[in-house]
Amino acid sequence: MTPITFTTSSAFFLSLMGLTFHRTHLLSALICLEGMMLSLFTSFSLWALQSDAANFSTVPLCVLAFSACEASAGLALLVATARTHGTDHLKKLNLLKC
Repeated sequence: MTPITFTTSSAFFLSLMGLTFHRTHLLSALICLEGMMLSLFTSFSLWALQSDAANFSTVPLCVLAFSACEASAGLALLVATARTHGTDHLKKLNLLKC
């Protein structure tokens, strides 16, 4: 395993572990999701550079576009939650009261 592959895979798994174990605030969950998307973008970019194929060059751009859409939807959800509930604590959110 090359050092670059190890770095991107460890960044993805560290973000995944942060998402599973530290779910107190909605903002921390969104940051962990962004870390996962950034490591996926990096690994797909390096994979496209190493394969030297023109077919794989659009995959990192699609991942980056989906990451931007996910970030904007997450921030809109964070603002809406903070306005209605007054906090972004995930334990205090109840789907039955929405």
